[in-house]
Amino acid sequence: MIKAQNLVVEFPIYDPRHRSVRKTLIQTATGGRLGQNGRNRVTVRSLDNVSFEFKDGDRVGLIGHNGSGKTTLLRVLCGVYEPIAGELEVTGRVVPLLDIMMGFDHDATGYENILLRGIMLGVDPQELRPKISEIAEFSGLGDYLNLPLRTYSTGMLLRLAFSVSTSIDADILLMDEWLSVGDAEFNKLASARLDAMIKRTSILVLASHDVGLIHKVCNVIIHLEHGRIVGCTLNDPKENK
Repeated sequence: MIKAQNLVVEFPIYDPRHRSVRKTLIQTATGGRLGQNGRNRVTVRSLDNVSFEFKDGDRVGLIGHNGSGKTTLLRVLCGVYEPIAGELEVTGRVVPLLDIMMGFDHDATGYENILLRGIMLGVDPQELRPKISEIAEFSGLGDYLNLPLRTYSTGMLLRLAFSVSTSIDADILLMDEWLSVGDAEFNKLASARLDAMIKRTSILVLASHDVGLIHKVCNVIIHLEHGRIVGCTLNDPKENK
């Protein structure tokens, strides 16, 4: 379950010289709402009194322009950002697929990075070790897993990151755009693996600019603008397959 009540997230601007120029740039880049806090400091409000409740079985799609608050909301749900106001209750293991290469050490081997990536996702190494053989096999990297990551190509890194991230059982899965990794052959396997992971997941929250994808996957669609929820509709994905 995820329950939020009047969440507010603000980012302070500590050096607000040339404010008129900054105001234009920030609004263009973030879409956030500019304001001032009690210390007369310029702030960008990325989430503005956002409330919702997601339950078991919900597949939630977040849509909106760049800077509407989609990624900020995902980062709040996984604990990266802390709201300055409001209440948030999250029950269940959260697995964020926001930056799938987060936690990698390029001087460590592929096998060592399987554990490092798991730790960054909050998984105990003892829980992950029994899955290492399966992760290695799915990645298709073979003996490269004994070599440091600095010898890998970008495609190989993505393969390893995806293989680890999708091996973890999640109660709540957070995604910022649909994952697409590797060549056509691996991408086909990856899509099937991702679909299986989503089916095992109690709650999915997916942010995407692909409205067609959102309608195919999600049964709840939330429209964000300038950090506010401006629309919430129910959807039947079966009608859009």
